[in-house]
Amino acid sequence: MIYKVYILKSLKDQKKYIGLTNNLDKRILEHNNGKVTATKNRRPFVLIYFENFENKFEAAKREKFLKSGQGREFLNKINVK
Repeated sequence: MIYKVYILKSLKDQKKYIGLTNNLDKRILEHNNGKVTATKNRRPFVLIYFENFENKFEAAKREKFLKSGQGREFLNKINVK
């Protein structure tokens, strides 16, 4: 199974949300339909970036990194806005 670490951008407040899933299309629909508590008040969202991983452990490590200060620096460096 392929896991994806993804970044959504809120069209309402322009802020980013970083998450992890094994079904990206379904997860984006859940975010945009208000089924995710953390993002329901910031809809709608657009996908701006994702990375694929062979296992959930590696994907979770990457998600944690991207949420860190160094990870945000990395995203700025590769121009994910």
